[in-house]
Parts: sequence; C-alpha cells; structure tokens
Amino acid sequence: MFVLVSKFLSLIRFSHTVFALPFALTSAALAWKRAGRICVLEVVGILLCMVFARSTAMAFNRIVDRHYDAANPRTAGRHLPSGDLSVLAVWLFTAFSAIAFVASTLLFLPLGNVWPLYLSLPVLVFVCAYSLTKRFTALCHFWLGVSLFLAPVAAWIAIRGIPEGSEFVEPLLLGSAVLFWVAGFDILYACQDVDFDRKAKLYSVPALLGVPTALRVAAICHVGMLCLLIALSCISSDLHNIFGFGLIPIGFLLAYQHSLVRPDDLSRVNQAFFQVNALISFGLLLLVLVQLAVGF
Repeated sequence: MFVLVSKFLSLIRFSHTVFALPFALTSAALAWKRAGRICVLEVVGILLCMVFARSTAMAFNRIVDRHYDAANPRTAGRHLPSGDLSVLAVWLFTAFSAIAFVASTLLFLPLGNVWPLYLSLPVLVFVCAYSLTKRFTALCHFWLGVSLFLAPVAAWIAIRGIPEGSEFVEPLLLGSAVLFWVAGFDILYACQDVDFDRKAKLYSVPALLGVPTALRVAAICHVGMLCLLIALSCISSDLHNIFGFGLIPIGFLLAYQHSLVRPDDLSRVNQAFFQVNALISFGLLLLVLVQLAVGF
C-alpha cells in the first residue's frame, strides 16, 4: 500500500503543491486579518481543497498527455508511459480526488458560506481543461497561470464570501501576480521541449517564438508579477514596510532564476523551476505572516 501511495504522489508531483499553496494561505491570512478571527475549519478546508484540486488536475493531465509523454524522451519514463501505473488506476485516482475536492467544500457550509460548493465544479473543469490547451493555443501557459490565480481568489472567497467593492482588490492583485509568475516559469520550463512540441504540432510560446524570445516573454511576465506585488503593498491596509522591503529579495530571486537559463544552455531549468520558485512562494507567505504579526 505504501508503495502504491508513493507512486500516486510521485505521479502528481505532490511536492510541487508548495507552488500554489503558500499563495492560497497568503490570501487566507489577509482575509482572516480582515475578518478579525481564524477558524480551524477554514484552515482545514483550504488545505484539503488545494491538495485535491491540484491532484485532480495533475492526474487528468497525465492521462490525456500519456501518448505525448511516451513519444517525448524527456517524459517517457513517467508512470503511464512506462506502465508503472495503469490508465484505469489513474482514472480512479482522478475521480477520487475530484469527489474529495467537492466534498472538502462542504466544510464551509456550517460557517454559512455556500460559495465554495457552488464554484467547485466550474473551478475543477477550468483547471483540468488546461491539459488540453497545448493542442490549440500558445497561450496555454497563461491558462495555467489563471488556474493558479484561482488559488488566492478562492481562498479569500472561502473565508469572506463574494466580497463587494474595493475589498476584492487585494485577492485580485495577489492572484494576478500568481498568474504572471506561473506563466513565466511555465514558459521557462517549456523551453526544454521546444523541438518536440514543434514536431508533435503542440503549441507553446517557445515553439511559436523560439527560445530566446520566449525567455524575454518569461522575464516580462516576472516583471509584471513584481509590479503587481508592489501595487498590492501600496493599496493594502495591512501590508506595510516589511512586505514592501521584502519584495527586494523576491526581485533578486526572480532575476537569479532567469540567470540560470540561457538559450544555449537549458541544463539548469529544473533548478530554476523547482528550487527558486519554492523560495519565492514560501518567502512571500513568510513576509505576509511577519508583516501581519508585527504590524508596521
């Protein structure tokens, strides 16, 4: 049983949940500050929803991409192409994760918030649909970005409901920053498969524009992310000096990420993708938590 669980966790790269989860918790922390209380049931609900939504989307991605993965030397060793897991088993895992995601939204009902349940199926359809976008648009990276944009926005709604007026500006700015951050690093990651994507007639920014231009587009995305975070620090009544000055090392981390990847050397893409982005996401969460705790 342990081996099987380990295979499924590896299939969906469970460790990569760290990319989106800190942003959901960042948004939740701001919403709890606005509400003036923290509810354990909301904490559990947000964690479970994040884990199961991502698990559903990743497992679905592995199913629909299995033939492309088998043909791509970089991905041929994944669980489905290699036969390490059966298609039926992954379908069952996908269905279980989807049901568990919807069930997790029920935790918010005793708190009087029906929106997580109402929005659960549309959100699930949207995040799973990303897996098909590479077949028809080079904007697939931005679809993925919007999928993770939903994490901080959904976390805010799970705590505050559908906000009115200016209250929604904070989660929208944070979500938009996540959108451009994710799109940027997904473009970097896609540079590894530029030749395969062209051969397989799949769409991506590197396949469409070439690696050098794609790297510039990714850099523009990350500049946009930083600008949105600066805007968030300016308009938020809860984010002050600590968060603002903390964005300086975040900017250096983004610059370092791009220094690792060059058109003629993509050997450090994984280092840029996994290590640096984990530092960025957790670093931003830590900045917000310290800011809210200290208050200046």
